[in-house]
Amino acid sequence: MKNIIIQEIQKTLIQLKYHDKNIDIQVSVPKNKEFGDLSTNIAFLLAKKFKKNPMEIASEIQKKLNSLSIFKKISIAGAGFLNFSIEANSIVNYLNEIISLNQNYGKSEPCNKKVLIEFVSANPTGPLTVGHGRGAILGDTLSNIFEWNGYDVQREYYYNNAGRQMRILGESVQARYLELIGENYQFPEDGYQGDYIFTIAKSLFKKYNDKIKNEDEIFKDYAEEFIFETIKKTLKDIGIIFDSFFNENTLYKNKNIYEIIEKLEEKGLIYNKDNAVWFEGTKVGRENDRVLIKQSGEPTYRLPDMAYHVNKMERGYDLCIDIFGADHMDAYPDVLEVVKQLGYDSSKIKILIHQFISILKNGKQVKMSTRKATYITLDELIDQVGSDVVRYFFIMRGINSHLNFDLDIAKEKSEKNPIYYIQYANARINTILNNNELKLNNPNLSLLNKDDEIKLIYKLIEFKETIVKIKEIMEPQILANYLLDLSSMFHKYYAKNRIINDNDIELTKSRMIFIKSISIIIKNGLSILGISAPEKM
Repeated sequence: MKNIIIQEIQKTLIQLKYHDKNIDIQVSVPKNKEFGDLSTNIAFLLAKKFKKNPMEIASEIQKKLNSLSIFKKISIAGAGFLNFSIEANSIVNYLNEIISLNQNYGKSEPCNKKVLIEFVSANPTGPLTVGHGRGAILGDTLSNIFEWNGYDVQREYYYNNAGRQMRILGESVQARYLELIGENYQFPEDGYQGDYIFTIAKSLFKKYNDKIKNEDEIFKDYAEEFIFETIKKTLKDIGIIFDSFFNENTLYKNKNIYEIIEKLEEKGLIYNKDNAVWFEGTKVGRENDRVLIKQSGEPTYRLPDMAYHVNKMERGYDLCIDIFGADHMDAYPDVLEVVKQLGYDSSKIKILIHQFISILKNGKQVKMSTRKATYITLDELIDQVGSDVVRYFFIMRGINSHLNFDLDIAKEKSEKNPIYYIQYANARINTILNNNELKLNNPNLSLLNKDDEIKLIYKLIEFKETIVKIKEIMEPQILANYLLDLSSMFHKYYAKNRIINDNDIELTKSRMIFIKSISIIIKNGLSILGISAPEKM
């Protein structure tokens, strides 16, 4: 409803020749309900710009908007606040729009813009952990949000299958393989200790028996393929399918990383010191210079990241979103600066940093260590509580907040578990709808005039604005909270009001349309979150 009023105000300002694209029209709910349903201070903002009395401007806007049927009353308060009381019938008629658009309600028309969203991007050295899960769900949910806003979305996974960590992975598998065949072995000092290493070694033994004990490369290649297939299966189990996988090695094979050095050198931003190659970041406002190629001749991780982001820019996306864990916070500003220095629009790259996650059991934090293999895998978490719960819990807090995943609450089948509470609201509605054969044609929606009904309809209309807002600020937890609020409002309404009333068929029809609209919004919201909406529970 806020957006509708803003649009009407914008039209009016154009007619009155007050339009200014730099002035942001804000519509809010007044603290005092006596002032109306919604309010705006636009007259004050325009008064400064056009050097007129805000009361005069407010009066002109009031006269123009008075003719619209959505307003029961428009009043001017104080020195120029415009207050709007909404006509109840105009509100309830939005239910028809929700019903007619159904699963498309809230979707925008295609905007002819392309967005690349990179997330997860874990190297194939082990199964995905709960630490990877938060970025995975955040990335997939944002992808859905941008699709609902009309964008052409590409989901991309960036990984590296070379270097020291992959060599240690191969050596770890080889050591366990040699152990299986009774040969002497030395387990790498920093080797990977998870059960999955034994699983891969057993798979190799089953395939090759004892014939490959000296074939070092086979162990690394087989482990990589095995783990990547496991990663893809885990992602599929949680509803995530990537459009593309980008291997960091491509940037080496195509000489892209060395092209970055050459271009920076042309701009006088490269120098040599201590047999290493440095990016002179301080010359362009960065706090420190950074090593791009070490004394050994091996690039630091920043250099391929720079080449990868230049590659993204050259693919012609309108927006590129990177989703990283908090351990990446230090590196990305240098990457963005190099992109900018090489002549690309770095404002097209948005970096989202999510905080870490803790698993709680019996009120205590579960200790985790990747190297010691004492972590909880994403598969294990899905097996314990289900994909729906995992997806909701990972998205229900702001990305800048540390997330505590409480296993005890996640297993609850009660209102303590927020996603159960939401799904139960939808199931309760559909049980009513499916058990009633009343035809819902020509309902008298004006019968929906109770205060809690109007508030609920306001909440339904808010769904469209919510989808747009999340795209703009990239905070998907807003939708998780919205659905929880909507479900809570419905459960309270249901406890106080009879939906089916045999003595009043017209009221029953109206309320059936009403709750059907609520179900549509819940289903659409859960669809964006990648969560099922069961009709029975």
